Amino acid sequence: MTVVFVHGVPETSAVWTGVRAHLGGDTVALDLPGFGTPRPAGFGATKDEYARWLADALRGLDGPLDLVGHDWGAGFVVRVATAHDVPLRSWAVDVAAVFHPDYVWHDIAQVWQTPGAGEEWTGATAAAGPAGRTGFLQGAGVPEADAAVMAAAYDETMGGCILDLYRSAVPNPYADWGRELTGPAPAPGLVLQPTADPFDDPDRSAEVAARLGARTERLEGLGHWWMAQDPAAAADALRSFWGSLRAA
Repeated sequence: MTVVFVHGVPETSAVWTGVRAHLGGDTVALDLPGFGTPRPAGFGATKDEYARWLADALRGLDGPLDLVGHDWGAGFVVRVATAHDVPLRSWAVDVAAVFHPDYVWHDIAQVWQTPGAGEEWTGATAAAGPAGRTGFLQGAGVPEADAAVMAAAYDETMGGCILDLYRSAVPNPYADWGRELTGPAPAPGLVLQPTADPFDDPDRSAEVAARLGARTERLEGLGHWWMAQDPAAAADALRSFWGSLRAA
């Protein structure tokens, strides 16, 4: 089996380094277009384009696959698991509350979705430099070393992709993807619930998991960047889930 990791915003595949080290074996961490990689010509950086890009990338790998997504990576994983023909053995995501029909975007997302205000934010973030961005990310809960890596990767291309991505998801992802989120997914799923994640809601997360036929796993005391805060615990939760699939 191949394990494939998908990062979120504002990140690159480096966010998975610790978890992959604890897991060992055959793992792949993808870099989304425009996030530490060039933005392809004509790529609109919408949620649907990213989901299609991920599905195409996965079809080029030996399956079946265990697919893991965080933040917007979780969104693309859910979309692939429910709406694309990809040979998945399993999928695992966080922030499942984002896929609830009543989800309201957090404050920074709403800034990114607002013309003018979003551009002002990305410009100020670029002007802050690596040290300023590192401090901001640490304040949001990213460990210092990981925050420095993320801060160094941020550039104008990433900023533009962030704006286009979030503006493609108004009022929320369910508005366009809801039809595929109303019944069990074809492959077994896991919804991770870091108990200190300010961007998630445990009740709505559990409701989405139940609708998709997925199990849930609490990550006690961890926040939005759980994979960086405690990569050993993250690896253990994933390993336990995959082990249960073999037992079944």
